[in-house]
Amino acid sequence: MRITDVLVIGGGASGLQAAITTKTTYPEKEVVLVRKEAQVLIPCGIPYIFGTLSDSSKDILPDKLLTSVGVEIVVDELTDIKVEDHKCVFASGETITYAKLILAIGSIPTKPSWLKGADLQNVYTIPKNKEYLDEMLLQMADLKEILVIGAGFIGVEVSDELNKKGYKVTLLEIEKAILNRAFDDEFGKIAEDHLIERGVKVITGKGASEIKGKEGKVNSVVLSTGETIKADAVILSMGYAPNTEVAKKAGLPLNEYGFIRICEYMRVLPCTQDIVAVGDCSEKRDFITRKVDRTMLASTACAEARTAGMNLFSLSPCKPFTGTIAIYATAIGEHAFGTAGITEAKAKQEDFAVVCGSFTGMDTHPGNLAHSHKQTVKLIVASDCGMILGAEVYGGASAGELTNAIGFLIQNRVTVKQLLTMQIGTQPLLTGSPAGYPLIKAAEVVVKKLR
Repeated sequence: MRITDVLVIGGGASGLQAAITTKTTYPEKEVVLVRKEAQVLIPCGIPYIFGTLSDSSKDILPDKLLTSVGVEIVVDELTDIKVEDHKCVFASGETITYAKLILAIGSIPTKPSWLKGADLQNVYTIPKNKEYLDEMLLQMADLKEILVIGAGFIGVEVSDELNKKGYKVTLLEIEKAILNRAFDDEFGKIAEDHLIERGVKVITGKGASEIKGKEGKVNSVVLSTGETIKADAVILSMGYAPNTEVAKKAGLPLNEYGFIRICEYMRVLPCTQDIVAVGDCSEKRDFITRKVDRTMLASTACAEARTAGMNLFSLSPCKPFTGTIAIYATAIGEHAFGTAGITEAKAKQEDFAVVCGSFTGMDTHPGNLAHSHKQTVKLIVASDCGMILGAEVYGGASAGELTNAIGFLIQNRVTVKQLLTMQIGTQPLLTGSPAGYPLIKAAEVVVKKLR
């Protein structure tokens, strides 16, 4: 049995960031990170091992990020948490006693029990597991027709990457538009059009009712309409669930979705001082609606991890985690999409009175340069006070960073009128015109409506 000041369980984005932040904030403390994987994948890069990267070894989180600041890495698997004794038990038989425990135990892909045939050979999920994905790539090498079920970010990105590799890909989404939870329909339609242009067959408004097989292997999928689609493999991209069985067994409180319940300092409720939870396993609240949310993002996880690490031994009222903004971005070829905060549809569903404004311009000036791209910004604004509640962006490579900047505006509760008086820097090759900057022009549209 060994003793450590801080024990971090999980080597993904949240575990890594929590360990680094803790060690750099409290350098005198010993920090041990235990993970079950010998090598850890960069989670957001996983879809690209199916095409652009072609090899999972090119998508590895480097251990040096941890070891260079003095964090010790142990490869083992957590089997039990003895909360009263401040101990964790591992598959190897090792027991580690901790002063502080950080749970960053992540999530696992869902495989719905109601989907008949989901256990056939060549039905896959997308876990954050290098060995599984390497074997999946090998098994799929000689296949031709792939059906991806679920058109969230991972489903869209995997479909696009497989298409690049020459597979015949069909993307199936039960909602009427792809990327439905993150974007309003008009942006989902643009993304769908770009996927179709690139060769992916997209089917919306229909679900899968059964996966059929021959000799134990997939050969077709029956849709909710009764239609049948031929498929050599099926990839289920139907969401993720928190990996919290070990926490449940230990008696830690879980919410209705299976996430570990926490306070704004990431401490496990009821305000347990010595255990925190971060990342996909921990409870989320939406920054705008304040409701429990199921957003799982590496960027959110890292923000939570920094909050947990900085507050681990001493709380700061300046450093709570006040809710997820749900900042997403993706790219389809040369076209990028970003979203932050809540969509117009979500705002109305939650009973917010909103005014929306959109503007389409160019991301360079002049807009006829070789790398110029059309840029559209949509702002969702509270009609009573003008606070920016959400935004959606379509454009070129700059769309991701613009979305991040809008995320800062939302987190700081900036109003659309304040946005109009903010100063920006522009450069012809890098940004839109100062007189036609799409973010500012979209704000002008909103303010005009508010008048």
